[in-house]
Amino acid sequence: MTEMLQEERARAADWFRALRDEIVAAFEGLEDAQDAGPLSDRAPGRFQVTQTERASDDGSDAGGGLMSVMRGGRVFEKVGVNVSTVFGTLGEAAQKAMAARGVPGMDRDPRFWASGISLVAHMQNPHVPAVHMNTRMFWTPNAWWFGGGSDLNPCIEYEDDTAHFHATQKAHLDPHGEGLYPELKAWADEYFYIPHRKRARGVGGIFMDDRNTGDWEADFALTQDIGRAFLPAFVPLVERRRQTPWTEADKDVQLVHRGIYAEYNLVYDRGTKFGLATGHDANAVLMSLPPLAKWV
Repeated sequence: MTEMLQEERARAADWFRALRDEIVAAFEGLEDAQDAGPLSDRAPGRFQVTQTERASDDGSDAGGGLMSVMRGGRVFEKVGVNVSTVFGTLGEAAQKAMAARGVPGMDRDPRFWASGISLVAHMQNPHVPAVHMNTRMFWTPNAWWFGGGSDLNPCIEYEDDTAHFHATQKAHLDPHGEGLYPELKAWADEYFYIPHRKRARGVGGIFMDDRNTGDWEADFALTQDIGRAFLPAFVPLVERRRQTPWTEADKDVQLVHRGIYAEYNLVYDRGTKFGLATGHDANAVLMSLPPLAKWV
């Protein structure tokens, strides 16, 4: 297993980085558009890029990545696009969590390697939906798998936006099997549910985890298409809504919705818990939190 996946791990990490570069360029292009929206008189936003590091217990190299964050743009109020490749030994709590999910061999060899891209965008205009996307590969000496997906989080929902987002996801998943989109949509509906609010975080999307059919190439191809679906699913919604005027009441609705979003990410999100538990850069892990939020 160790030797077999050296090349595959490098391919996955390189692809996540390439997807990050494509998305960053597309988002800065949205900022540059002449019809960026009510805030077009300000300078276009740009990403600030910093290196991140994972803190290992013994101080040895444990990997890291790039944290790219744009704040106060014309279209994006805050957006982060992070990519990382980290490795080391899982702590006891993380080992137990992995074993509980059915990952084999945690008691024999807790070494791990993980690479992926994670994105969260909070928008200036309340009529433009917030969005989340991530794809990742995880490896241990006794197992490997892929995970990821994307979901839409509007504070003011438009049915045609929701329909476009889901239809684009479906079009990218159908070549991998017509039953796959309904399966991953249902998984997202379950995963992004907020029990203490008795409601969904947003209007759903697709989600998968622990994906290992035994065919690495097929699972990697599916993961790539989940990533490729993101820009055509989301960018047209930004272009459609970014010029819509908003009121203070609209902004208030947005801030309350962001509070619900923050609750989910801090209480339930598996990626947030894993990142903090394994010593990754806390600022990168918590990049998903909105710049402003409100609770009633």
